[in-house]
Amino acid sequence: MLSLSLDTCDSRGSISIRRDATTLVSIRHESTEDYSSWTLPAVDAALRDASIGFRDLNLIAVATGPGSFTGVRVGLTVAKAWGEVYGVPLVGVSRLEAIAHHAPLSSGGATPWVAAFYDAHRGQIFAAPYRLLGSTLALVDSEAVIAPAEFLKAVNDKAGDQAVRWLSLDPHLLSALPEWNSRAVLQEEIELCPADLASSIGEIAEQRSRDSLTTDSLHLDANYVRRSDAEMFWKDPTRRGA
Repeated sequence: MLSLSLDTCDSRGSISIRRDATTLVSIRHESTEDYSSWTLPAVDAALRDASIGFRDLNLIAVATGPGSFTGVRVGLTVAKAWGEVYGVPLVGVSRLEAIAHHAPLSSGGATPWVAAFYDAHRGQIFAAPYRLLGSTLALVDSEAVIAPAEFLKAVNDKAGDQAVRWLSLDPHLLSALPEWNSRAVLQEEIELCPADLASSIGEIAEQRSRDSLTTDSLHLDANYVRRSDAEMFWKDPTRRGA
């Protein structure tokens, strides 16, 4: 199987080309360039490095969010366009799931709970708790945009003194809280997840493809979690300038 994976959810995006469960090419977004101008040349470069073309692909995977409204929209738009033009099946993957996906691969053995989060700005995080059964992740609650302290409390309420594996692109957003001591006394740490998540997105998507869980351009949709500013202002004009 040859797959192309995209993550454009925030400035720490990436592109991955995988063949038969092996990452051939990985390119990180390491500049301030907008995804609207960065994505197409970066994908072209990745395909050239892998010595393949779009018509060789068996699967296109894309992060559906949560994240920047504009970034997520760019990733979905190009994935849908390529899927339509080249007739390639699509799989959308939550970026939080891609972060949590690192738990079974980490050292230390399995734990009952996995908590994934990263910066959503405005004093909030994108976050979700999972149950880990072997190498299978099950989302416990809906993904949320939430204050760090509130997410920590929610995980404490669910997991209690059971072991939790914490993974994040921004560990300090929880570890700097005084409330973190409630987990630190259990000798837990927050693992820094690699920022190039496209390969993990591809790995998840490949398994879904094997399970016949692909989609098409019409049905692939975003998971913004938090509505865009434009939508909030349109519904509530009093928020302008807030």
